[in-house]
Amino acid sequence: MNPGSVTSSGRVAVVTGAGRGLGRAFAHALLRDGFRVALLGRTMATLQEAAGEEERARPVRCDVTEEASVAEAFRAVLETWGRVDVLVNNAGEFGPTGDPDEITADAWRHTVAVNLTGSFLCAREAFRIMKAQDPRGGRIINNGSVSAHSPRPGSAAYTASKHAVTGLTKSLSLDGRPYDITCGQLDIGNAATEMTAQFGKGVRQADGSIHPEPTFDAAYAADAVVQMARLPLGVSVPSMTILAAGMPFEGRG
Repeated sequence: MNPGSVTSSGRVAVVTGAGRGLGRAFAHALLRDGFRVALLGRTMATLQEAAGEEERARPVRCDVTEEASVAEAFRAVLETWGRVDVLVNNAGEFGPTGDPDEITADAWRHTVAVNLTGSFLCAREAFRIMKAQDPRGGRIINNGSVSAHSPRPGSAAYTASKHAVTGLTKSLSLDGRPYDITCGQLDIGNAATEMTAQFGKGVRQADGSIHPEPTFDAAYAADAVVQMARLPLGVSVPSMTILAAGMPFEGRG
């Protein structure tokens, strides 16, 4: 165990978007570290496959854009384990691509509903539970993106939603202080998942050209989530950025 960390055995984590990609990697890493993990997502079959035969894993169907669905999912977690120690707000989507005049209002609203409102609804339920439970408190980890810092071309909806997640992270951190609730953000760039499979073939750059970009093993992002999750509540990690070395980030645009 790292100095200053706490034992993860028996603690409860909720991971959204846990059926595939980064969410699945986060859930598996937390399980390996000793957490009991609720895997939330829209497709139960995918969640069940991700959970496997692990006794400390519980798949829970949840559409993060629907208030009632989120409330029911967290009730199910409470009924199973009686508390929530960590929430990993991971569910998200790239949304529409193109110039702003090519993005429909419906596509914009859906991206904001998943990436921002979904994160808020899940954080709201976790916050309510963490305030009331004994021992009190907990940790919320929001999956931001390097697009929370700098956009890709043609990504207005995604980039705006991820910038807004940063504001949500800061507000949750501030409002959680009296209740031993911490909130931090992990901004990830080019982790290798199904969503980034095309990056090695070529991605549009700011000058309009198409170039391949490097990726990195998503397990390293999962390790970062575990390190944040197992810290004592007296330690805060407001933000952390992890990305593939050599990808255009500082030089975007």
